[in-house]
This record gives sequence, C-alpha cells and structure tokens, in this order.
Amino acid sequence: MRDLADQITWVVVADGEKALIFVNDDTPEQPFLNVVSKEKMENPPSREQAANRPGRFNDAGAGGAQRSAVADTDWHEFEKERFEKGFAETLNKAAKKNAFDKLVLFAPPQALGRLRKELHKEAQDRLVFTVDNDLTNHPVDEIEKHLARAYKEEFAGEDLV
Repeated sequence: MRDLADQITWVVVADGEKALIFVNDDTPEQPFLNVVSKEKMENPPSREQAANRPGRFNDAGAGGAQRSAVADTDWHEFEKERFEKGFAETLNKAAKKNAFDKLVLFAPPQALGRLRKELHKEAQDRLVFTVDNDLTNHPVDEIEKHLARAYKEEFAGEDLV
C-alpha cells in the first residue's frame, strides 16, 4: 500500500447501463475528479428485446377452458445485472493490480447492492463508503459536490485523507 499522501482514491459513479471511474486528485473535502474510464452499454427496453409474446398455459382442473399467462423474462433488467457483474470484475482486477487504494461508490440502491455483492475481498477492503444515489448523468462539478457532502456526512470529525 502507498504512503497516505500518495494514496489513490477512485470514485465510481454507476447505474445498470453506465459506469464512470474518476480519480480524485485532491482531498475528499475538496475533490477534483478526473475521468479514468467510461463504460456504457446500449440496453433497449424489454419490449424491444423480447422475440415472442409471453407464453400461456392451460390451467389444471379448469377443463382447459381457462388459460394463464407466463411471466416473460425482463431482458432489460437481465442486461443491467450482466453489465454490473462485468463492471464489478473490472474493479476487482484493478484492485488486484493495486490501481487504487480507496474506493467510493455512487449508484442507485439496486445497482449498488449488486455491485457490492460482486466485489472480491481485495476491492471490498478498499471500499471507503457507498452512496445510494444515481449521478451518472450529472456533470463532474456536481459529482464533486455530492462527494464532498457525502464525505462530510460519513466521516464527520474523522481524518481519513
């Protein structure tokens, strides 16, 4: 691990379709974020991804007169989960290569939960804090403000640099 003054903090802003990795080149209280990586996936709505209409089956005991629909796969959600799993693997590989010392995650609650679940121990050990907020379509200066505010709320009175 690097000396405290030389530590690298990655700030990740993600949802199920887009992920941005920033490096913080200043302090958490006054962040200055620079883009390290951008990943984006085209993910049309489920109705555009499904090949067929949802299936139907005859209900037992109704003499075949009553039919029920079978729930169709939510392909849009499936692709989000696949993207998040792949992105978590990107973070895992970077952690194993010591590309960062500290990690901060901003993501909507569902995406945040899935990302955290997929992080290996090397990445989890570097996770400083998480914020359940979708900032993927916000400008960098707003993300910096959110980071500073979240840091102050999370570590009021502590010195973590």
